[in-house]
Amino acid sequence: MSYGIERPQDDLVWIERCRAGDETALNYLITRHRARLIRVAANILRDAHEAEDVAQEAFIRGFRELKNLRDDRAFAGYLYRIAVRICMDRLRSRKPSQAEFDAGTSDKGNQVENRVVIQKLLAELTPELRATLVLREIEQFSYEEVAEAMKVPVGTVRSRLHTARERFRELWLSAMSEPQ
Repeated sequence: MSYGIERPQDDLVWIERCRAGDETALNYLITRHRARLIRVAANILRDAHEAEDVAQEAFIRGFRELKNLRDDRAFAGYLYRIAVRICMDRLRSRKPSQAEFDAGTSDKGNQVENRVVIQKLLAELTPELRATLVLREIEQFSYEEVAEAMKVPVGTVRSRLHTARERFRELWLSAMSEPQ
């Protein structure tokens, strides 16, 4: 699987060096995957600070269990799968707060307002639908990559994505028809 521009073969030597205890290799792999892990978590959780924590936890879990990784070429998917699981656990355990919906907007124009509206609408989706939509539409993961990250069949991804798109569209149309 190809997670964006990352090529699994690029990590192979670094993973072996990391397994041998090479701190430079560990730092390289963290640097290589950190920004995207944080972005994925932030898009799912809608919280940049919590996304940093998720990325750190995913790296800790991932490197602790690196010896159990059967296919080193699947390292990126392995990390994203861990991060998505952590995000899903956190979403299930927290209750929605009014502050999430009162984010407000500055007068920086429609683009900022649309982002706020999109974030509010994403918050109304179930964690599974939101994660599926974020991974596919925002992060541009393939159906297979989303399935791997969420540990569900591709058919489930397609079904969830269809439902998420329809629900988001309904929410969007409703939000756009409300008086400002």
